[in-house]
Amino acid sequence: MIVAENVSKWFGAHAAVRELTFEAPKGALVGLLGLNGAGKTTTLRMLAGLTAPTSGSLRLAGHDAASKAARAVVGYLPDRPPLWPDMRVRAFVTHAARLRGRDDQASVDAALERAGLREVAGEPLDTLSHGYRQRVGLAQALVHDPAVLVLDEPIQGLDPEQIAEMRATLDRLRGERTIVLSTHILGEVARSCDHLLVLHEGRVAVSGAKDDVLGEDHALVLELRGEERALRDVLEGQGGVASIAVVGEDPLRVRLELAEDAPDDVAEQVARRIVEAGLGLRSLARPAPGDLEALFARLRRAR
Repeated sequence: MIVAENVSKWFGAHAAVRELTFEAPKGALVGLLGLNGAGKTTTLRMLAGLTAPTSGSLRLAGHDAASKAARAVVGYLPDRPPLWPDMRVRAFVTHAARLRGRDDQASVDAALERAGLREVAGEPLDTLSHGYRQRVGLAQALVHDPAVLVLDEPIQGLDPEQIAEMRATLDRLRGERTIVLSTHILGEVARSCDHLLVLHEGRVAVSGAKDDVLGEDHALVLELRGEERALRDVLEGQGGVASIAVVGEDPLRVRLELAEDAPDDVAEQVARRIVEAGLGLRSLARPAPGDLEALFARLRRAR
């Protein structure tokens, strides 16, 4: 459904995206991830047809992404939904439908239903909560029944109940169309997405089915009292520990990447040294398969 081959996007002398190559099959829910400045927004805008690649090939449902034919099969929700606050919900979605060449109430009704907006269809946009505004943005992206749905931070700023509702909406939509979802909430990606596309400094760092990308991690995750410097001093020269990265504070959370030849009892050795140093070990565990935090720890160290 989506095929990118050596796609690059330059802004003057700056390359926001370099030689981007990946495929997203029909019906996939793709999590687009990356540190700030990795090229995620530029990639989403190219997928939505808002900006054209400088070089390479980007195709949606067989159409060049910058073509009118491709724009007809893609729906786009930016991180800030493009709403007119003085319009009412149904009127706004109807306007979006007409812009997309769908001048029929059946399409509007279907979009309102899919986005969970029927009960507020007559309300002015400026009276809606943030969660409902996000739903309206989703409705305008769905109103022409696109084959590809591009969502930029659709759960940003939502409360837990609203996140659950948005997740349920995406679950209903998955399989019907290919969805590309960008979010900073790693747990949501791990829970919802079946494919991952991870960008780093404008290039593809990882791409593929989620289970293949993540797999089992060779690491230990610690939670303890104390300072990073003290921990590094304690673990200096510890056999089997390849690197140390702080992934959280208050309390200190640390990820230890293990060497391939780490001894079987490396966890016991690490725990013993920390306890003997009086650093207050609270927990030590091996991360479960599918740990996105581990992936980002590796990207941070590569910067």
